[in-house]
Parts: sequence; C-alpha cells; structure tokens
Amino acid sequence: MINIAIDGPAGAGKSTIAKKVAAAKGYIYVDTGAMYRAMALYLLRSGIDRDDTDAISAACQAPEITIEYRDGIQVVLLDGENVNEYLRTPRVSDMASRSSANPDVRAKLLQLQQDLARRQNVVMDGRDIGTVVLPDAQVKIFLTASVDVRADRRYKELIEKGEKADLGEIKAQIKERDARDMNRPIAPLKQADDAVLVDTSDMTIEEVVAAITRIIEEKI
Repeated sequence: MINIAIDGPAGAGKSTIAKKVAAAKGYIYVDTGAMYRAMALYLLRSGIDRDDTDAISAACQAPEITIEYRDGIQVVLLDGENVNEYLRTPRVSDMASRSSANPDVRAKLLQLQQDLARRQNVVMDGRDIGTVVLPDAQVKIFLTASVDVRADRRYKELIEKGEKADLGEIKAQIKERDARDMNRPIAPLKQADDAVLVDTSDMTIEEVVAAITRIIEEKI
C-alpha cells in the first residue's frame, strides 16, 4: 500500500491540499479529525461524561471506526454505520475536544488509522502523521506557511462566511496554537527527518498540489 503523510501547523492548508492530492492520485483521504469526532459520538451515545477520564479510557476500546468513499463522498463509519450527519454538532465537537487529549483514545485511533493505511492507499494529514501514525510512509510532506500568511488566509475565510474577524487576534491565536502543538507531551508537532518541507506562503493551491504530486512521483 502507498502511504502519504502530510503534517504541518494550523492554517497551513493541510486538509485542502491532502484532499486534492488524494483525488489526483486516486487514493483515500483520511480525515483523522473526523475519526476523533466519530469516537466522540460513540462516547456520547454510550452515556459517558466528558470529564470522566477512566470511563472514556475504558469505553474507547470498543468501537470500530473507518473511512470509505461512496460515490465520491467520504463516509465515516462507526461500527458500520454512516455517521457523517452527526459529526459536526456542538455536543460532538465539545466531546471530541475533551476526549482527544486522552492517551487511550489517541492510542485506539492510532491503531485504527494504521489499520486503514495497511489496507488502502492513503493520504493522511495531521500534526504527527509522519512521526507517529505513519512513520514508514513512502512520502512525507511538512506543509507550512508564515504566521502572517496563515492568519490572513483564516481572516479572509471568516470574512467570506460573513463572520466578524480581527486579524491581530487570529495571528495571536495561531502563534499560541503553534507553541501548544510543538510543546505538547504526546506526539508534538515536528518535521520528520525524512519529510520534504513545502512552504506555501507564496504558492497557490494548484501550485502546492502540483509540487506534492511531483514529489510523490519522484519517490514512488
């Protein structure tokens, strides 16, 4: 199986790029965040309190979570059920935020993500894919951009949605997120030794996809 790992800081465009690269290569895009949300949904359905660490650790061992594509649409399966429509609710988001910090939840999702990568050609994005989740991936990309560029992208995205946004505040939040991700005790954000650095600060989405596609073709 071919495994492509794309890591990088918040706002670097990992998900957008990973989806397009996967589509271009005919691989499965693995939305790791959606898998954590599916786990959160399972915990909520099981009546687990978001602050009950022991109960979360025990319950998270049971569910089977995977991703498939049906008619070109990514489908997240929780014990065989398509749960796409339930993953973006505030309750699920809140539980996912809490439960994703649990080491046992992370270990379980790590196992499920690695199982998926052994069965199918995948493009997986995150902050520890090349270092922890898929350390043997044939291609590893570390996607980044300057703080100013990432903040500006996020600002424009919010404005286009009709939401209020403060560029200075967004920039401060990104800096804080970077520091937190790089210094967290479990699977911190860092570039794998064998990853190719791609700085997208002065590149369009199409240019980034083309550059990564070339890297994949050179390595595989």
